[in-house]
Amino acid sequence: MLSRPAVVLLSGGLDSSTTLAIARADGYTPHALSFRYGQRHSIELEAASELARRMAVHHLIATIDLRQLGGSALTSDMHVPKSRDVTELGQGIPVTYVPARNTIFLSFALAWAEVLKAGDIFIGVNALDFSGYPDCRPAYIEAYEKMANLATKAAVEGRQRVRIHTPLINLTKAQIIRRGLELGLDYSLTRSCYDPGPAGEACGHCDSCLLRQKGFAENGMRDPAPYRAEAAA
Repeated sequence: MLSRPAVVLLSGGLDSSTTLAIARADGYTPHALSFRYGQRHSIELEAASELARRMAVHHLIATIDLRQLGGSALTSDMHVPKSRDVTELGQGIPVTYVPARNTIFLSFALAWAEVLKAGDIFIGVNALDFSGYPDCRPAYIEAYEKMANLATKAAVEGRQRVRIHTPLINLTKAQIIRRGLELGLDYSLTRSCYDPGPAGEACGHCDSCLLRQKGFAENGMRDPAPYRAEAAA
């Protein structure tokens, strides 16, 4: 029986959707948190909303505007890198890194968790098949969790310790997909592309698409999400 409340960061992409399914399977009552942060497309939010609806999960979309700060290809008109060698992904920090994004998102999650009297926060960061973002590493998560337990009233008063769950952090993309499939997750609903087309179809060439395709290929499958005609050919 689901009982323990937890906040789950949900972008609508492959990793966060798998994390939501894991939290639910582990006996938590998930409260999904997404962000309209000035990203260059909204298709991921539509995916997050549909996933939350199908899983009967409470879903909140918070609005912040990181375009005002810039500094990323995801919050500006900067070119999104395409067709990089998949073996080079994770080496260096690409222009798709959004400055301090996970710190900002986790801070919202921390505030909502305290309101919900939840001591558990789930985030789908991964440090194996990933694009090299510094705020996806175990050391960062450990430091944030320590800070969270120094920064909240509930923790300081001894009523609620905060734990940041990262169930995917040491998994390859193929292992993540395999776990989601075991939990019955429909990956055709998820969206991960950094530069999708007008109807939300994936470009097939950005870092996120390449990692996603690699994961499905290693499972002997084709990615069920929609791709542009030239990418799917």
